[in-house]
Amino acid sequence: MRVLFNAFPIAFDCPGGGEVQLLKCKEALESLGVEVVLYDMWQPQFDQVDIVHHFSVQGGSSIFCNYAKAKGLPLVISPILWITQESYGAGIYPIGEIQHLLNLADALLPNSKAEAEALASIFQVPREKFFPIVNGVDDYFLRHGADAQLFLDTYGIEPPFLLNVANIEPRKNQLNLVQAVRDLDIPLVMLGNIRDQAYFDRCVEAGQGCFRYLGYVEHHSSLLLSAYRACSVCVLPSLLETPGLAALEAAAKGAKVVITQEGCTQEYFGDGVTYVDPTSVESIRQGIRQQLAAPVSPDLAAHIATSFTWQRAAQQLQQVYTQLVQPLIPL
Repeated sequence: MRVLFNAFPIAFDCPGGGEVQLLKCKEALESLGVEVVLYDMWQPQFDQVDIVHHFSVQGGSSIFCNYAKAKGLPLVISPILWITQESYGAGIYPIGEIQHLLNLADALLPNSKAEAEALASIFQVPREKFFPIVNGVDDYFLRHGADAQLFLDTYGIEPPFLLNVANIEPRKNQLNLVQAVRDLDIPLVMLGNIRDQAYFDRCVEAGQGCFRYLGYVEHHSSLLLSAYRACSVCVLPSLLETPGLAALEAAAKGAKVVITQEGCTQEYFGDGVTYVDPTSVESIRQGIRQQLAAPVSPDLAAHIATSFTWQRAAQQLQQVYTQLVQPLIPL
């Protein structure tokens, strides 16, 4: 079987979790013998594949998806979207295009049951079109040990410290995070690309020196492993997460985690983390205090390593692909 992968036009200009999801699914599928082709606009490959998988319902996706369907190819879409009734009407998302894409696809592959229920309810799409596919932890994080001292020595950091690994942008909510940390006696370290320079500048002003920004650290990096192991708490108080790859990775390496209550986080992390209201600075502050005082969850790392891997995601994907290409095989 040959699958054509694509994403919205500017996805890889500043990649985040959705782009990691695409690449890791490719790698895991290929280990199962599924050939994955990355779309090349200069040399289109529609006549070389059996099925098309598009990642995201961001604006600009419709032209590609419409064309794939016009070519007679089965189309599956990973929405990678958490939406509520409030955000539906807030003018944040291209609602008309999202509605069209959800109706157009032969199957929809959200990252959780909760995401499926939200999209089905809000956009009035039949629940039968949704087949949740787990997000996973990279095998790199499961196979390799982590030396906490490496990160500390490389950047001259003294523990304890809080860690935030995310692109710097409003959705990741670093502004509320720095306001929460500003009144705590523990520094914050941020890792990630700056997606919104003006937003980052606001964080610097509001933080009043409470955090240190170290830029992007390579995903397959002993430094990132070390950062997860060295931190006192990994904090991801985003406005939404589906479910937050950095938090999954941190938990897999034994870190304590504070994460947003918005999105599908509780479906992944259960009782092993502290959930916070991302709109409340005080909730974030109290969540951090709670985790600083708490022991590491004894079962969380094993739960993540067992339940949420890219290999499991690939097995689920292969089943959906096969059903659409060979529809007599039941899901």
